[in-house]
Amino acid sequence: MNKINRVLLWVVAVLVVILLVLVVWQIFFGKSSYYAVYMRTGDLYFGKLVKFPSFAMKNVYTLQVTQDEQNPIRVQKFADVFWGPEDYLKINKDEVVWYTKLKSEGQLSQLITSNPNLVPQQQVPQQQVPVQQVPEDVNQ
Repeated sequence: MNKINRVLLWVVAVLVVILLVLVVWQIFFGKSSYYAVYMRTGDLYFGKLVKFPSFAMKNVYTLQVTQDEQNPIRVQKFADVFWGPEDYLKINKDEVVWYTKLKSEGQLSQLITSNPNLVPQQQVPQQQVPVQQVPEDVNQ
C-alpha cells in the first residue's frame, strides 16, 4: 500500500467513526422536539421537523375549527383527516412564514407526548344522585 492509499484509508475511517458517533448521539441523547409551522396560507401545523433531505414534518397535527361553543378549536392528527393522508407532510420552505420549537413542558407538547393519537380520555360517568320524591299531600 502506498502512502496516499493509507492516508485516504485513515480519512475514511475517521469520517465513519465521526458519523457513527453522531448517529448514536442523536439516537440516545438527542431529544426530538415538536415544532409549530405557520404557512402563508394561514395553516398551522405541529409536529417533528425534518430538514434533510427536504423540509418536512412527521407526526403532524393541525387545528380544526368545530361547531362546539365551549371548544371552538381542537387539535387533530393530520393522518386522521377525512381524505386520509400519510403522517408526513413535505413543505415548500418558500411558503413558510415562521416556525418555532415548542417547549417540552408546554400544554400541546405534553398532550401529544402523553396521547399521540389524541384518543379522547375516558370520561368517568357521573353518578346521579337520586332525587327524593316528596309525597304529595293528598289532604290539600
